[in-house]
Amino acid sequence: MAKTRTGFLYRLARLLRHRWADGGLHQALPPELLERLGRRVSASERRHTGQIRICVEGGLPLSYLWRGASVRERAVTQFGKLRVWDTEHNNGVLIYLLLAEHAIEIVADRGLARAVPAGTWRAMADHMAQAFREGRYEDGLTQALAEVSALLVEHFPAAPGQPGAGGNELPDTPVVG
Repeated sequence: MAKTRTGFLYRLARLLRHRWADGGLHQALPPELLERLGRRVSASERRHTGQIRICVEGGLPLSYLWRGASVRERAVTQFGKLRVWDTEHNNGVLIYLLLAEHAIEIVADRGLARAVPAGTWRAMADHMAQAFREGRYEDGLTQALAEVSALLVEHFPAAPGQPGAGGNELPDTPVVG
């Protein structure tokens, strides 16, 4: 019986933490920061054929919390919902941040994932986490963008004289929900 109570209490605490985090989302990422990040994504995409999306959520939806879903599961769902997988060269990247759990997930499409070891993505997330622990969201996201951009330039550079040859397939503005 104690195990059930612990499970219930854990779920209740997680639910409250996620609902609380939803309220602080716009304080952590004000509109002017989102605009700057969108411009940085746009500038990055002129150097390679990849597509980068940033998605930040305060907390998980109730259905995810109720069934105990992981942050990675939500990131992969958002990867699909935002159509990051649907790029010409299969080289889209989603940078996902969940404030309630201070969790970071980077989801790369198969074209890029084949070329970059999983440990590289984990190291990027760790760099971001350090900045976020210090409340430096812009620094952490900017650093992640720079690191993802460097990988895309290395593996999927824009053709000389044709920046971002694949065109801008996805919106550059971060998704906040």
